[in-house]
Amino acid sequence: MSGMTLAHPGTLRGRLVTLEPLSLDHHDGLVDAVRDGELWELWYTIVPRPEQMSAEIRRRLELQERGSMIPFTARRADTGAIIGMTTYMNIQAETPRVEIGSTWNAASAQGIGTNPESKLLLLQHAFEQWHCTAVEFCTDFHNHQSRAAIARLGAKQDGILRAHRRAEGYLRDTVVFSITQPEWPGVRRGLEHRVNRHIAAAGDLRLG
Repeated sequence: MSGMTLAHPGTLRGRLVTLEPLSLDHHDGLVDAVRDGELWELWYTIVPRPEQMSAEIRRRLELQERGSMIPFTARRADTGAIIGMTTYMNIQAETPRVEIGSTWNAASAQGIGTNPESKLLLLQHAFEQWHCTAVEFCTDFHNHQSRAAIARLGAKQDGILRAHRRAEGYLRDTVVFSITQPEWPGVRRGLEHRVNRHIAAAGDLRLG
């Protein structure tokens, strides 16, 4: 059972965002995206600096080779611009169960619907193709923005892992959330509603 793997989903396409399998070819676009908002300056997040991007891409691809991560690059569907990264991680293929994490998005892409649609695409594949029993989300206790965003997805907090891992300069408490298979239909409807709202709003702006 330990040798089991989950089949790579390939490219996941939405109306606002496209998730492509991560590649070294994405390096320059990811550097531009991470500079949009200087995301690495947020002390409670783990986001690569521009000079660290190549090493971070290679790290994620190595984890993919080991079967513990499936990493993606996120692009805006309207412009094709690279806006960030996300992954399936801590993959337990025998259950099956995965975590969605190691996610960051350029500042200009926040609040435009790309993140909820990314989660919709990832959750839909996890529950409807892989038949996962649950999908997990984890974040730093101090990252209140991330905690609120995860809760808005419809995930429920499972608990807090105290002194869970070492971050830069401190010992991090990790807040763990999850969505279970029976909860997925309701979560899917909520995410679809949010995405449709963003699409309608974008259409109104273009008409104006």
